[in-house]
Amino acid sequence: METKVVVITGASSGIGLACAKKFFKEGFHVVVTGRDKKRLLDAVNDLNNQSNQVLPIVADVSIESDCKKVMDETLNKFGRIDILINNAGISMRALFEDLNLDVIRKVMDTNFWGAVYCTKHALPSILKNKGSVVGISSIAGKKGLPGRTGYSSSKFALEGFLETLRTENIKKNLHVLVACPGFTASRIRQTALAADGNVQGESPRDEQKMMSSEEVADAIFVAVKKRKRDLVLTFNGKLTVLLNKIIPGLLDKIVYNHMAKEPDSPFK
Repeated sequence: METKVVVITGASSGIGLACAKKFFKEGFHVVVTGRDKKRLLDAVNDLNNQSNQVLPIVADVSIESDCKKVMDETLNKFGRIDILINNAGISMRALFEDLNLDVIRKVMDTNFWGAVYCTKHALPSILKNKGSVVGISSIAGKKGLPGRTGYSSSKFALEGFLETLRTENIKKNLHVLVACPGFTASRIRQTALAADGNVQGESPRDEQKMMSSEEVADAIFVAVKKRKRDLVLTFNGKLTVLLNKIIPGLLDKIVYNHMAKEPDSPFK
């Protein structure tokens, strides 16, 4: 049997890199993307040195032609795409009333349109192989988080896109997984955008107390293997989803008070 191929966007660090290492370990051909060539090559250097099993491609998923290039080069090298993990993402932190709207556009271009572009150009091969489309969403895609209007909006949009894609292809055996990791130790908070569009720089949360990217990658691999619809990780994540269904008004206040405790929170 042919070795299966997984394409992972935003694989220079965090969940994307952890997924690349996990799928590589499990015997997949792995295609990884990132915007920064040096960071991408450094990240997968240990994998690349072991075999011809890994293909790094410099690409910005907010640009459709880059997404098409990724899928074309993958098909040219490996001849197939079985799994697409739409992981590339950026965050933001600011009150909407203070926010430059270009920040929301930039977040949407990467988090939502990046997934749309990549899925569009990978889908024919994935359908042919009865494969999987994975979207790395967030608890912020289940519950709007104050100070994260752009980020929550992008994740809500991503989940709507993936749910519709799943239903449209229900007779074609397409597997669609929506994965919501909860707070995970990664660079996403350091690279989050502030109200003026500049990078935040420092994480406002204690990264040491979060789930590791490796734990998330292990859970995603199992969920793909079992062809699950949804994956919600961490106790707090599952509790948030539950409470949002039964006491949404009270949860609004709980979430507000929790997020207000962050250092330099834009609201109190």
